[in-house]
Amino acid sequence: MYYTLPINKFIEKLKCRIKLRGYSKQTKKAYCYHVKDLLTFLNKSKLNLNKDGVKLYLLSNDLSINSMRLKVMSIRFFFLEVLKQPLDKMEIPTPKKIKTLPQVLSKENISKIIHNTHNLKHRLIIKLLYSSGLRLQELVDLKRNCIDFDRNLIFVKSGKGKKDRITLLSEELKLDLLKYYSNYNFKTNYLIEGRNNKYSKKSVQKVLKIAGETIGKRVTPHMLRHSFATHLLESGVDIRYIQKLLGHSDVRTTEIYTHVSNKALENIKSPLDSLN
Repeated sequence: MYYTLPINKFIEKLKCRIKLRGYSKQTKKAYCYHVKDLLTFLNKSKLNLNKDGVKLYLLSNDLSINSMRLKVMSIRFFFLEVLKQPLDKMEIPTPKKIKTLPQVLSKENISKIIHNTHNLKHRLIIKLLYSSGLRLQELVDLKRNCIDFDRNLIFVKSGKGKKDRITLLSEELKLDLLKYYSNYNFKTNYLIEGRNNKYSKKSVQKVLKIAGETIGKRVTPHMLRHSFATHLLESGVDIRYIQKLLGHSDVRTTEIYTHVSNKALENIKSPLDSLN
């Protein structure tokens, strides 16, 4: 028999389970969104909260594979942790993740967007993402006491997976930072401040969108992170050092950059060139 699902009650229980699991704010936001969407769909369609209802809900969505993966994982977590009714993976499989090569900007393009960004704070954002390989969340969370000018290091606190790590502080960036410090009246401990607190992720994305217009490309924070890793690899830095700088748990994650780097390929001659 159908009955109206108590959406708010379920979402509160879900938030508790997510908190106990120690998941990130982004995961919490995504899981709650997808579960609430499922429950709303079931209430509207008067379907039951079971595997059949979930199947019909998923079939009603026209999403990319990666978006569908997140939706399925959210619902699977909800059934396991809140309802205590694990969903059969054979009945409702999680789509396989599409593996795509990371998008990388050339050094020339990065230099162009930096030199055409005249706002000091905006230029710092671009340089930090590229020179240190920071993720977007890590950038907005970065505090001034995490910058070690003496050793040219940046301490990343509670990065992805709540792991701490150390990454590089560029010599050129140090001069920009000192200039920024001398011309800015800080109200918080964050390195990049917004109006009331830390800078928002949307504001960073807007800065990069405008910067990308200089080269006619859509530029994202992760694109600069990918460029950081690829350019280090092309300059001869050992992949295990790059792994540590990026904060990857498994070097196999870092190895994707070996498929993007073209430095080694430039030295390979075509067999046609060796013909007599």
